[in-house]
Amino acid sequence: MLHLSRLIGRPVRDGSPDAIGSIDDLIVAVGTSHPPVTGLVVRTGRRRIYLPWSSVQRLDMSGARLATERIDITGFRKRKDEILLKGDLLDKQIVDIDGRKVVRANDVLLDFVDGAMRLVAVDVGAAGLLRRLGLPDNWIERLSGGRSRVASYIDWEDVDPLGSTIASMRLKVPHAGLSELHPADLATIIDQLTPRDRADIFNSLDEEVAAEALEELEPETRTDLLEDLEPERAADLLEEMSPDEAADAVADLSPMSRSAILRLMAKEEREDVKELLAHPEMSAGGIMTTEHVALRPTATVSQALASIRRLQPDADVAFAVYVVDAKRHLLGEVTLRDLILASPSAKVIDLMEDEPVAVELLAHAEEVARVVTRYGLVAVPVVDENRRLMGVITASDALWDVLPEEWRREMPRRLHKGSIAAVVAKRKSKSAPRSKNNG
Repeated sequence: MLHLSRLIGRPVRDGSPDAIGSIDDLIVAVGTSHPPVTGLVVRTGRRRIYLPWSSVQRLDMSGARLATERIDITGFRKRKDEILLKGDLLDKQIVDIDGRKVVRANDVLLDFVDGAMRLVAVDVGAAGLLRRLGLPDNWIERLSGGRSRVASYIDWEDVDPLGSTIASMRLKVPHAGLSELHPADLATIIDQLTPRDRADIFNSLDEEVAAEALEELEPETRTDLLEDLEPERAADLLEEMSPDEAADAVADLSPMSRSAILRLMAKEEREDVKELLAHPEMSAGGIMTTEHVALRPTATVSQALASIRRLQPDADVAFAVYVVDAKRHLLGEVTLRDLILASPSAKVIDLMEDEPVAVELLAHAEEVARVVTRYGLVAVPVVDENRRLMGVITASDALWDVLPEEWRREMPRRLHKGSIAAVVAKRKSKSAPRSKNNG
């Protein structure tokens, strides 16, 4: 195995004993899990020339030995999907996909794999910096206290180079590894990036993945990102988000951006967002989502399940369907469990719970949280003064806005009821007085 830091500056020789130049950089063609070295950049005086890997007979700590004395002295020009290990990667930010964090590349590890010299890992530890200072390995081992340096290496397969790191590279499937992460992990990474890299990543992700990550971002980061994206792209992402999350995001935008993005959203999604924006921020109307399933009393179980499949709401919203009359007055609710267990031809009116617990549009967020916790609800319907169904508030959304800031940091933005209960119980146990009988 070879470290890039040990190769830079080493002599390049042909058949003669005199060096024709020194190694200035190595080139790899990205696109595979461990991309091959495709050539060297050699400095000869003031010139930088390109040598294809086919002309290299040997590469080791002593430098490069060429297989031929005939070399092309054409100046180096980087081709599409190629990166320079020193120029493009060293000292740059990269994403450690496995570790879910942004790190800095301090050195690069190369090795012969499948008959080719390949980029296999990136060193993100202090050892990489010490190696570049020219310290021998035994000194580095001593300075690190004898600790293994394996943990400082990240397999290239788990690395996602950022757009600003490799500005000239445009892969056919960029940031593929990031798209496989949980939205909360992806958001954690994006929160650490520069505005340019955030936009680069979001423009490469499909709309569903990007929208889910957008919901998890810190509000300030989310606002900055939406302002930086093209309005058409921002509108597309907001359409993929749940209406309440989209409304929260739009509310934080500058008036000019808000107007431009809303104008580009599809009519149905735009009207949902504008309706939510009309309510006070800390009211039930400001917290609710308009995404829910409402059916007439004569609807069958089969029709109810088909409506859920068509809408594809979040799990908490899908917990129940609501039964309304022709003017959307709330008559009752039927849980998903009861729908699954019932005959497909059964009518929802025969299964529903009459007059379910509900909150009014202007109810304060704290009152909504009290209702949710008192009755152990997964979601609570929101009604106007005439008890017409306007939306639904999930337990996670009901409690999120009233939780202390330090509690929020212990949980992801989108929660399941059990996650909330676990954190609340944990906090209560910490604050409870300790029994005198405890040892």
